[in-house]
Amino acid sequence: MVEFLAAEPDILRAVFVNLNAGMILTDRDARINAVNPHAEELLALAARDMLGKDFHDLLHRRGDGTLEARDECPLLGVFDDTRMARVDTDSFLRGDGELLPVSWSAAPVTVDGDTIGVVTLFEDATEHRAAQDHQAAHLAAVEDLAQRLTLVGEITEVLTQTLEAEEALNRLGRLLVPRLADWAAVDLRVADGEVRRVAVVGPQGRDVGREGGQGALSAIPETSRSVLVRVLRGSEAVLLGPDEIAAPPDSPLAVVHTTFLHALGATSAVVVPLSTPRQVMGALTVARTDEERPLSAEDLPLIRDIGRRAGLAIDNARLFERQRDIAATMQRNLLPKLPDIAPLELAARYQPAPRGSQVGGDWYDALILPDGAIGLAIGDVVGHDLSAAAGMAELRNMLRALAWDRAEPPSAIVSRLDESMQAITDVQMATLILARIERVGSGATHEAAAPEGWQVRWTSAGHPPPLLVTGEGRAQYLEEGQELLLGARLGKPPLRPDGLEPLPPGATVLLYTDGLVEMATSDLDTGLNRLRRHAMALASRPLDELCDGILERMPPGGADDIALLALRVPG
Repeated sequence: MVEFLAAEPDILRAVFVNLNAGMILTDRDARINAVNPHAEELLALAARDMLGKDFHDLLHRRGDGTLEARDECPLLGVFDDTRMARVDTDSFLRGDGELLPVSWSAAPVTVDGDTIGVVTLFEDATEHRAAQDHQAAHLAAVEDLAQRLTLVGEITEVLTQTLEAEEALNRLGRLLVPRLADWAAVDLRVADGEVRRVAVVGPQGRDVGREGGQGALSAIPETSRSVLVRVLRGSEAVLLGPDEIAAPPDSPLAVVHTTFLHALGATSAVVVPLSTPRQVMGALTVARTDEERPLSAEDLPLIRDIGRRAGLAIDNARLFERQRDIAATMQRNLLPKLPDIAPLELAARYQPAPRGSQVGGDWYDALILPDGAIGLAIGDVVGHDLSAAAGMAELRNMLRALAWDRAEPPSAIVSRLDESMQAITDVQMATLILARIERVGSGATHEAAAPEGWQVRWTSAGHPPPLLVTGEGRAQYLEEGQELLLGARLGKPPLRPDGLEPLPPGATVLLYTDGLVEMATSDLDTGLNRLRRHAMALASRPLDELCDGILERMPPGGADDIALLALRVPG
């Protein structure tokens, strides 16, 4: 048996009176026994006018106002089936003769297993649907905001993943289509007031044709009032509807833009500047072709923000490219002219890092030493751009001076360089190989080779090993003479080791930097094995052809400079 506290009837009465929904209690015969105040308000009927009346006959109506048959009434079915029922769309007749759209639920009231009545809760379905619509609109707005924030985050990541401006803008277009627009095009300002279309992205498999193709456009006119020209000259974002798209162009640049929008069938578009606080770098055009889903003023803040982010990315990429070009030019000009060391042959190659990558401090050097030996050096200064190029020059000049100063093994020269490097230069760390090509015999210079032949003596400071290739096509890496890279030891470093290897007639010694063998898609051992195979295949070629062939055959994909220095002894 259910027990109640003494105050329970008061609580139940308060719930009945204050419930924010209509409540009607009926007996077993569907006569109304009780009506709460909210039901009176919704039905515009006083409780006294409803008590004792048949619920179905008094209140229940179809949508057209007619009385529903009792055997079809779901409300009366609760009495027969003694099960709860719910109807989301129904009508009750108000006291003023109007129909009230309602949603209701009814449950039987049982005592000792017998149904003695039914309690019915109902509410105005119009208000309920409005609340549901408001909630759905709120959820849709939150979801749209989340999608836009996700898009902005992905765009920021894409724009910062590469320092190649045109590649970044093409990636941007592929993010915008189809998530924000059906088409996207990017036009950049280039030298002398010219405009270049660098990216056009549309639905997969759809080509807009020559009308939207990439390439150089006309110069920015002085007097045109077309949207693209205004944006390129610093105007804010512009929203275009069908009338603006159909407007006749007033300049060659406007013709290109209008023709592009017509060719793709645009019904709305937005043009925003790609800008930084200092300048406008270009313009982004996004367009939709669906008349039922046009771009609107609500889209402008998002697209304007995308334009600012893209503008900053382009500015950063251009600044980097200028610095990179200066560094590459400086680095190339600092590389030495190779000496004539006949009857030995000497060849070198320098290949800058791929566009969009950072220039390193790769370098090579070759000189005839006072005792007649040939000094070969190759190295890589840790760092990038101008600082690495400048450090490379400092290190090369120091090494030249130390090698010329006295006749001693490469290990002793590199040890002295390691001791003095950080005190005299700005270089913190570097890799290096220093080698001496010596005639086997006493005191003769390289111009008068003794019958005994030649040998190479070298030391390596953390650099990839030299590759020795014989004229018959055999190849081996010279692994001796290895020590830590320059600048890696604290205090005075110990004497470094030397390696020594005889050079058979016609042999080639190949020195190189890690950009030749390090690839993003494979490990170092794979790169070294690949270089060895190509060098063996090219062993019989003239030295210049061997160097060119190696650069051609090694797969692209590295992000570093390549320096290559090759010496061949007479056959």
